[in-house]
Amino acid sequence: MQIFITGGTLDKDYHPIQGQLTFEKTQLPEMLAQANLTQPTALSVLMLKDSLEMTDADRKIITESCLNCSDNQILITHGTDTMPITAATLLKHHTQMPEKTIVLTGAMRPFALGNSDATFNLGSAIMALNLTRPGVYIAMNGQLFEAGKVTKNTQKGLFEVTSPSNNLTT
Repeated sequence: MQIFITGGTLDKDYHPIQGQLTFEKTQLPEMLAQANLTQPTALSVLMLKDSLEMTDADRKIITESCLNCSDNQILITHGTDTMPITAATLLKHHTQMPEKTIVLTGAMRPFALGNSDATFNLGSAIMALNLTRPGVYIAMNGQLFEAGKVTKNTQKGLFEVTSPSNNLTT
């Protein structure tokens, strides 16, 4: 399994001097250690960005990394605000990599601050990689959503299907 790290709230930490959430380093090695994951895993930090600052050029880097990846199981950590946009971008290119299963996940609260959904979402994404067919998905809130058929409900702080018939967990 290849994990591409792009940043997002999952990887943020509180910077006491600046008084804000910032990126110092990825939290993934600690999260995977806590999870006791035995599956061989490669980690690559592509960027550490808030997804609201992500550009089309950043999405191109993510897409090219997936296209060039020799592994067929790819997990991408990503900020939640534009995760559906990146997933839809990857879906447009999935015909060039039809054997790959790509799952994006993230968190609403930073792992480093505790009381976070980060570990749960990461575990859900890893399970999804191991059990679902090739395609592009988002694993959030204990659900697996198909790319292009999901949105973030900013009022509820949850991901939802854009059509009830498209949720893979029902």
